[in-house]
Amino acid sequence: MEQLAGKIALVTGASGGIGRGIALALAQEGTDVAVNYRTHQTGAIETCSEIEHLGRRALSVRADLSRADHVARLLAIVEKELGPVSILVNNAGISRAQPLEEITEKDWEEVLAVNLKSVFLTTQAILPGMRARRWGRIINLSSAAAQLGGIVGPHYAASKAGILGLTHFYASLLAKEGITVNAVAPALIETAMATTNPHARPELIPIGRYGHVGEVADVVVMLACNGYITGQTINVNGGW
Repeated sequence: MEQLAGKIALVTGASGGIGRGIALALAQEGTDVAVNYRTHQTGAIETCSEIEHLGRRALSVRADLSRADHVARLLAIVEKELGPVSILVNNAGISRAQPLEEITEKDWEEVLAVNLKSVFLTTQAILPGMRARRWGRIINLSSAAAQLGGIVGPHYAASKAGILGLTHFYASLLAKEGITVNAVAPALIETAMATTNPHARPELIPIGRYGHVGEVADVVVMLACNGYITGQTINVNGGW
């Protein structure tokens, strides 16, 4: 297993929930962490404060990752303030639970842009540096919805399924360059995204409870430390 001490991680959508848990778990392993957010500045600052209490450097950067210019600016700031990114966790996403007949073209485009296009743009921007150093870990947060349809909507399920396609392609392309690419597919983790969805309930999960953020973060840390696992989807879904 690789040691992560001294490496730089970028966790997108890390102002709360799963993203915050991942950022803190990586900091506990010795990484400095760039915390990306789009709207929740207060939460991002709180995440950074907790990272700094662990003795690691932290930086919060606002960026809409569905825009290439924002991604370029984000990466420039992180590299200047912290250093080159070795670990990318593509976690940013939105969940828009809507009745099927109310989903509009605008809803479709926004969910696909925030959840899927952002993964492509951020990965493309960070890859040149990883390839030059011949070391990198890219970990994409998908969802059980990619495989099972889920309880949010077709726009969300399609965006999360697309992440699996990106993961497979990049993993195959980069396998001989010291860069691993994997996906984590959680289901019904106890965050606001799940608990505010009227269709979510613990009884859907065979284990009989919501998952904990730490149970997802543990898997991300494992993938960041492991140089032999690539192209895989790790399901953290209580047996769903």
